[in-house]
Amino acid sequence: MTTQADINREIEELRGSGGPQPRLDYPPYRSSVLRHPTREKHLVDPEGVELWAPCFGHADVGGTESDLTIQHAGEPLGERIVVTGRVVDGEGRPVRNQLVEIWQANASGRYWHQRDQHPAPLDPNFTGAGRCLTDGDGVYTFQTIRPGAYPWRNHVNAWRPAHIHFSLFGTDFTQRLVTQMYFPGDPLFDQDPIYQSVTDQKARDLLVAAYDHSLTTPEYRLGYRWDIVLSGTHRTPLEDS
Repeated sequence: MTTQADINREIEELRGSGGPQPRLDYPPYRSSVLRHPTREKHLVDPEGVELWAPCFGHADVGGTESDLTIQHAGEPLGERIVVTGRVVDGEGRPVRNQLVEIWQANASGRYWHQRDQHPAPLDPNFTGAGRCLTDGDGVYTFQTIRPGAYPWRNHVNAWRPAHIHFSLFGTDFTQRLVTQMYFPGDPLFDQDPIYQSVTDQKARDLLVAAYDHSLTTPEYRLGYRWDIVLSGTHRTPLEDS
């Protein structure tokens, strides 16, 4: 059982020198200094919280929601890709029936969100959000468009590497983990303080998908494989949500 001491210890580790998880307070990532928690977390009654949380079942997640390329009347612009992998625990056991959600920018590097005013074109055929449930082997699969890089105002000439946001839910909506998946060989890695806030190189490498030629469909789409480990020494770096 997680105790208050465990929570406090984890917070101090994240505020400290860094390591396998993103630092809560990482000065090059300016908003981390302004937005990270400044007070200790407190344990709450999970049953009380769940009274206000939504619920879902298998019938609520449609079989086509994992294909972000067929959600509108026309085809989205950009490079088609498929991203798949396993969600496992620290012992390598599959995490079944896990709700996995993704959201991302379009091929031009713009989100379908009113607060995104990046002067890049919106794609009327790409909303950039999807979800699925992991199968009996813990496997998830999404077909989508490779997102573009985009500018942000963290520092002069700041650009985010291409990435896809992942959200994973446990047995209820109070158990949520959020992370990001990147693409191999991106030249913006060294310039991105969000990626660099994971100060351990081996841990950072766990955020990068691998190109998989066996997943690639001739003349149609490229394939990437990315596993998510929820616990243990090889745990995938996760955002503090």
